[in-house]
Amino acid sequence: VQLQASGGGLVQPGGSLRLSCAASGNLFSITIMGWYRQAPGKQRDLVATITSGGSRNYVDSVKGRFTISRDNANNTMYLQMNSLKPEDTAVYYCNYRNYYNLNYWGKGTLVTVSS
Repeated sequence: VQLQASGGGLVQPGGSLRLSCAASGNLFSITIMGWYRQAPGKQRDLVATITSGGSRNYVDSVKGRFTISRDNANNTMYLQMNSLKPEDTAVYYCNYRNYYNLNYWGKGTLVTVSS
């Protein structure tokens, strides 16, 4: 499984960005997909997940602002980020996990929220 994240950039506080994660390879056994982020000097943390059945979960700090979704036809996962705050600044990574609990990571995409 190969993952390619894109869509990061510089945005002002209160602005929006949409991240994309294009997947290729053997996706048959993928059970859960998610977005993680890593701020400078901090550990990588979970942001949101979506299961193969469509169930979504979010970390409390992004609830109501971020939306995770997927396009099965195009093997792409998205993270719509609205009302961005400076504390959302981080490198964002997409993650796919399969039935055997193997994790696949894409290269990160940098999101900078600053005026």
